[in-house]
Amino acid sequence: MSRPTSAAEITRRTALGTLAGAAAGAALPATGRAARPAAGGAAGPTVTVDPAPTHALSPHLYMQFMEPLGTNDSSVEASWDHLNDRWRPDLVEATKALAPGMMRWGGIFCDYYRWREGVGPRSGRVPMHNLLWGGIESNQVGTAEFVDFSRQVGADPLICVNFESDGRERFMRAKGSIRTAGPAEAADWVAYCNAPRHPERLAHGAAEPYGVTYWQIGNETSYDRRGFDLETAARKTAEFADAMRTADPSIRLIGWGDSGWAPRMAEVAGDRLDYLAFHQMFDPDDPDEPTLRGELYRRDPAATWEVLMRAWELNDRKIREVREQTPDGLPLAMTECHFAIPGNNRNDVLRTWAAGVSYARILNNHQRHGDVLKIATAADFAGTRWTVNAVLMGTHPDRTFLMPVALVMKQFRAYLGERAVRVAAAPDGLDVVASRTGDTFYLNFVNVRRDRPATTNLAIEGRTVLSAKGELLADDPTTEISSLNCREVMQTRAVAFDPGAAVEVPAAGVMSLALETAPA
Repeated sequence: MSRPTSAAEITRRTALGTLAGAAAGAALPATGRAARPAAGGAAGPTVTVDPAPTHALSPHLYMQFMEPLGTNDSSVEASWDHLNDRWRPDLVEATKALAPGMMRWGGIFCDYYRWREGVGPRSGRVPMHNLLWGGIESNQVGTAEFVDFSRQVGADPLICVNFESDGRERFMRAKGSIRTAGPAEAADWVAYCNAPRHPERLAHGAAEPYGVTYWQIGNETSYDRRGFDLETAARKTAEFADAMRTADPSIRLIGWGDSGWAPRMAEVAGDRLDYLAFHQMFDPDDPDEPTLRGELYRRDPAATWEVLMRAWELNDRKIREVREQTPDGLPLAMTECHFAIPGNNRNDVLRTWAAGVSYARILNNHQRHGDVLKIATAADFAGTRWTVNAVLMGTHPDRTFLMPVALVMKQFRAYLGERAVRVAAAPDGLDVVASRTGDTFYLNFVNVRRDRPATTNLAIEGRTVLSAKGELLADDPTTEISSLNCREVMQTRAVAFDPGAAVEVPAAGVMSLALETAPA
């Protein structure tokens, strides 16, 4: 993508982009009704849906990932109200609105995390050094608190265990403290959470089991040449799985399968695993002529839009790469995924609505791979600085708010059917996926054009639409969200239209519809 060559050109193109974005905002339906009747109900472009249900879609396609991030982002420590020994109520409220299907505790932090330091009376918990992210973690948030948060927001908890530090010696010891842990400690953690009358948990005042079903063994194990090699990791994965299933045979286990590891990991440990994990942190920019880096994205809104609209292609390439290496029948878990634009996971382009539309395309792509992709995300969870988070927290009395990625996740999560259906045809400029639960069909639309609306008819083969309603997110693509304007911009609007009428998706619009149908 070419760059402006002068200050005058930068100013001119920015102004033009702003005007185009303003026109996009003007296309929003003032009354919330997003319909324009089509002549005869059938003329013009049409989104055609094949109603035959195909594969099941997982409720975990919109998971969130929680990792204590130390001095890089106050993260978990900022999420906890230390004066009142509780999660920040504003964070809980925002996360309930987000409604993630799953919440993961883990990351590289687990390479030096000893779970027993985070259980029992808080007054006796020993702080720990955050060996990767810097600073001290108080351990006031541990197993009970994490599970409690997951339950409060309606998410299934997923815990990543200390996998012998993934073989990384630099995380195995710190200031005389042993920070690595093996299969026995992982099995003890499973038993502590799930055994009906576990004495340690009972002594800590928790009579009922926590019921943690999902557990991950290994985190980005293949990313570090100083860690385990593939053969060692595969063998140890089998050892961990055997020990953990001895503690609770009903748990569901995730092993590491990225970077070409999937075939061998499946061969050695696949009969013990329920999923293979991989991650994707990606930069869609041109490294030689960047458009997004720093504040460059503000200089050329049109160029920024073009780069962001193509970002899903990298996401698709990664998923296809891993699924082609994975044996049939072994589902995939993308337990981390987000943009990685230079700036230490902070780049304010991710505050823009243009990024929100880009995320919508990525989430549609996840649904298209839903036959094998059963756990997925497009963001980290919550903090105070990183813009790759779904939720950002201000200091008191500022409000906690959802980032563009979270706004789209929230909307799409509410319009996900139990089974996928195929979109047989869609007009240019619209990215559309569909699913169904019984006679209700759910469609998620993304208008990939920033400067004009897209109008389309809807046709579900062999079905009659009885009623239709939905939600819409649309704004000027250059709009940026913050704690100051989060109640004024990027607001979800209810939409409704008459069955048989055409649907108009505004410029840079993300629309979700629920259609009640009957056989024609």
